[in-house]
Amino acid sequence: MKNLPIIALIGQTNAGKSSLLNRFARKNIAITAREEGTTRDNVYARIGDDFLLVDTAGLKKPEDEFEASIQDQIEDAIDSASIICLVVDSTKYFDDRDKQIARSALRSKKPVFLLLNKSDRGESLDINEFRALGIPEDRIFRTSATTGRGISELRQALMNCVFACPLGRNPNMGDTSRGAPGAHSAKGASTLGDDSWQDPSSKTQPLKLALIGRPNVGKSSLFNSLSKKQQAIVSSKQGTTRDINRVEVKYKGKTLEILDTAGLRKPGKREVGIEKFSALRTLAAIEEADICALLIDSTEPHAKLDQTLAGEIVKAGKGIILVITKTDLTKDTDKILDDLERDFDFLPYAPALLTSSETGKNVTKLFELALKIDEERHHEMKTSELNKILREALAEHPAAGLKNTHPKPKYIVQTDVCPPWFVIHGHDLGLLHWSYKRFLERKIREAYPYVGTPIMLSFRNSERKRDEDKTL
Repeated sequence: MKNLPIIALIGQTNAGKSSLLNRFARKNIAITAREEGTTRDNVYARIGDDFLLVDTAGLKKPEDEFEASIQDQIEDAIDSASIICLVVDSTKYFDDRDKQIARSALRSKKPVFLLLNKSDRGESLDINEFRALGIPEDRIFRTSATTGRGISELRQALMNCVFACPLGRNPNMGDTSRGAPGAHSAKGASTLGDDSWQDPSSKTQPLKLALIGRPNVGKSSLFNSLSKKQQAIVSSKQGTTRDINRVEVKYKGKTLEILDTAGLRKPGKREVGIEKFSALRTLAAIEEADICALLIDSTEPHAKLDQTLAGEIVKAGKGIILVITKTDLTKDTDKILDDLERDFDFLPYAPALLTSSETGKNVTKLFELALKIDEERHHEMKTSELNKILREALAEHPAAGLKNTHPKPKYIVQTDVCPPWFVIHGHDLGLLHWSYKRFLERKIREAYPYVGTPIMLSFRNSERKRDEDKTL
């Protein structure tokens, strides 16, 4: 599965960003209202397998302590996105704030699109009124979230931009070789179990391991322990890590790049500005990473947000490790593991690791697990073996359907790795219950466990031959 580029909708309040996201996603994800400032948190949607579309909070002049400065919000959005879409209300003349946003976006050297929204209204201004914002004419689109005007053309243009530029590798996350914003340049790699460093000219990409979790869960402490360098700020204050810190380490001849992300609080508790876009950076880190270590504080009950983050990692098709931190502060490890098994029963394949950055307990085992999961994610099963699994599964538990129509899985093939992807061909597969899909996944994992990685199942209906139809 490719890394999805992040496309950010930025602009002033009430320009229609939330409505545009809903139109792209074809469902109501973002709350929309006529009042300004309805969106307080970043809302995002996966648009097919093409990109992540993020609706950011409206940018406006700060009037009280709750509002962050305009420039901070703009710069954070621009830093975190691969493509920037500036949304303006086409029924109004642009003002100095629109010009400021456009200038900041263009300075980033990233692709910038101008969306003249609400273009279905009769009072919509001529396109010439917006040329002074400096955005190239071929990247100016008239859109209407209400009628859908311009949406298909815009999506095609965004996809053309994705394919034309190396966005799949998430350049928004920075390139340490270029000293990009938000990245700590690693001139050399730390060595763990190996004295050699990776040749900077090597084309081999490092295995990327992202540390994900709530604030104050111990990500920066673990990052420092893993890197053997005091490269991140360690503090008990929540929200210390604003940018994504990164360092490369060498372990048993393999190069790993560790990403330390800002913590995510519940949406209602996120502040406007810096912390809001830290959430976007975390999503970007998940997309960039090969494997995500989800850190869970052993001294606190598991939160719904922990499960939500785990779900995001799985949806992105990334490897996952459940890392229990601060175990030096707890004694009942059996209860910790029991609670973990209960709260994350939807991840039976995810390994759990009890760690302590203070004592160094199991810290380097995280590297062992990461390398093991990377190997699992690259494993390819033989088609003959897969079809034997399918036949045995059907014999054990035939697929149920409607009264006179039953789904008939015929054969299965593996089509991809990282994550492992399987396509099942047959007839009337749309009738398969989700529980049967889980059953098939369990059967595949019994043959090969695929430790620490989600596996993807797709179902493709084959056309029935006429002769076959006569026999049914």
